[in-house]
Amino acid sequence: MTYYFFQKRKAHSLFKPKPTKVELIFTYALLLQNPNPLFRLFIVYNPFVAGAASKRLKKWLKLPRQDSSFQSLKLIFNRAKQYSKEYEAQDKELIQLKREARLKGGFYVNPEAKMLFIIRIRGINAMDPKSKKILQLLRLRQIFNGVFLKVNKATLNMLHRVEPYVTYGYPNLKSVKELIYKRGYGKLNKQRIPLTDNSIVEQGLGKFGIICVEDLIHEILTAGPHFKEANNFLWPFKLKAPLGGMKKKRNHYVEGGDAGNRENFINELIRRMN
Repeated sequence: MTYYFFQKRKAHSLFKPKPTKVELIFTYALLLQNPNPLFRLFIVYNPFVAGAASKRLKKWLKLPRQDSSFQSLKLIFNRAKQYSKEYEAQDKELIQLKREARLKGGFYVNPEAKMLFIIRIRGINAMDPKSKKILQLLRLRQIFNGVFLKVNKATLNMLHRVEPYVTYGYPNLKSVKELIYKRGYGKLNKQRIPLTDNSIVEQGLGKFGIICVEDLIHEILTAGPHFKEANNFLWPFKLKAPLGGMKKKRNHYVEGGDAGNRENFINELIRRMN
């Protein structure tokens, strides 16, 4: 996939690209400043480009070891690489456990989810005051607003009360990334700021060790120790109406409607609304 951003080369050289100095400078600028998902997909997670950049950047750009921007870039890159390996290892472990269970004649039950994504699907018409207050506490003030929520007894009780007005489920890594990269906004000085730069994340959450968008995604996905701070930093997601429309908002999902818990099928809805 290297040829997306690099010059066209012969077919046999696509597997071992040798970036030019201009290309490495371009890569460095993107890694440092731009957390856009398209750049991340083709640059950060490309082993050929990332490997070449990490080995030759300092030599060709002549950046000193004490340079704070270079050290920050190096730290962000290493963390992203570590998270990528962690996600890959989890997927492999899950596949292995399912295979072992199938060979023994049983089946593997996935562990309980630690985090939910909730989307408001109905307005305030004929809504009781208690449900209205709960939706305000969940920061779901408008239709098609979405928020992440940690799973515990208190939050499940709140969700049970407002279930006719929301739909929720268990988002996967792809959904969390797409939401934060495409529709992510942070709260800085009570203002809604788009997450166009890692420095915005560092400014809001740096004291908790969250310095880049990848850190933020990891903290949300794993429901880490600073999930509350990271989630409060994220402004509620303003999603569009789902492509293809909704079935029946007044009915529960298991009855052919839209409301309530749809578990892993929330990811399909996120794709249509993002």
